[in-house]
Amino acid sequence: MKKLAFILTIAVTMSFSTNVIAQKTIVDVAIENKDFSTLVTALKAAELVEALQGDGPFTVFAPTNDAFGKIDSKTLNSLLETRNKKALGNILTYHVIPGKLNSTDVEAALKEGNGMVKLKALNGQMFTVMQKDGSIWIKDSNNNVSKIIATDVNASNGVIHAIDSVIMPQ
Repeated sequence: MKKLAFILTIAVTMSFSTNVIAQKTIVDVAIENKDFSTLVTALKAAELVEALQGDGPFTVFAPTNDAFGKIDSKTLNSLLETRNKKALGNILTYHVIPGKLNSTDVEAALKEGNGMVKLKALNGQMFTVMQKDGSIWIKDSNNNVSKIIATDVNASNGVIHAIDSVIMPQ
């Protein structure tokens, strides 16, 4: 009997946790995750927080702090300056596509596209998602690649997939 009560308690707790997460926007989820603090800072600098709190749905390929750490600190600090808000916004919206693509959707598209699919970002530019060596990668318009390292972080207005490098538009 105690075992059954314990299992029911865990099930109810997990159900409640899932609903709480599902009520938070992409921005709320990112703010609560310490691995996305640089992304949140960049979203604020580019004045994109409100847009990503909108109805969506959106799919965000979100660079982690380590991904931003691969960018020269002088360049990153320059991008965060008010005078470079437009350039930063272009970079950040290159990481977002309209609609919600969970990992199963991405895998299905890759299967249909023989291991490769092109996606159009919110900034209007294309990037390629490809399967290689058992992992899923993004190739930007400059032929740089970023590995998807975590998938399906759900939010009320879309989904986040964490990536290990910042992808750059033309």
